[in-house]
Amino acid sequence: MPVRNFGAFANHRNTEDNLEETPFEFNSESYAAIEQLLTKYPDNYKSSAIIPVLFIAQKQNNNFLTLSAMHKSAKVLEMTPMQVYEVAAFYTMFNRTRVGKYHLQVCGTTPCMLRGARDIIQAVKDFNGIGMNETSEDGLFTLQEVECLGACVNAPMIQVNNEYFYEDLTYDSMTQLMQDWKDGKEPKVGPQNGRINCLGIEGRTSLEGEPTGPITRDFAAEKQAYDDAKAAAAAK
Repeated sequence: MPVRNFGAFANHRNTEDNLEETPFEFNSESYAAIEQLLTKYPDNYKSSAIIPVLFIAQKQNNNFLTLSAMHKSAKVLEMTPMQVYEVAAFYTMFNRTRVGKYHLQVCGTTPCMLRGARDIIQAVKDFNGIGMNETSEDGLFTLQEVECLGACVNAPMIQVNNEYFYEDLTYDSMTQLMQDWKDGKEPKVGPQNGRINCLGIEGRTSLEGEPTGPITRDFAAEKQAYDDAKAAAAAK
């Protein structure tokens, strides 16, 4: 049976892999990232780093933000657990229940919807036999519809695991992506129809060659030339 994802619920729900006593500790790499992050904030405003710290915790824990990971984040940032819960429960990018190895976040807002987002969602459902916010039986795929991801020009598109974009999708190309992942392959990110970045159907229409002129300018020399020209004009 597919596993239902309850991450959208505001209140915590105990599961076997997400209890208060479930072990969690930042590893040395995560601690280094947190220390670097905290240099951006005054010592008395460590709490300002809560969102990126939760992302670090979630990424370390296979894209799963457990209750104990939230508690550890609270301790590191000298916050109360409730303050951390309020952030984690508000933002939907935090997965407070386990998701599949490939968390398929399908953009469903207007440009993607008009360009076929419903076909992409249907492809995921058909391939895995799951519904919205469910995880496939093999634990590989979780389907979620999300708000605009900022790649409207290449709609429809998906984001995977909060990081990678796959764009210009169709029912067939979405199915092929999932088959590749299932076969242990890593398909290329970006447009899936041969498009280069977000180049239009007419191809490049401007900036067709290397820019001419100096890449950097000697502003002191430019100012001197300006002053000399101004002085010469005044002397006439």
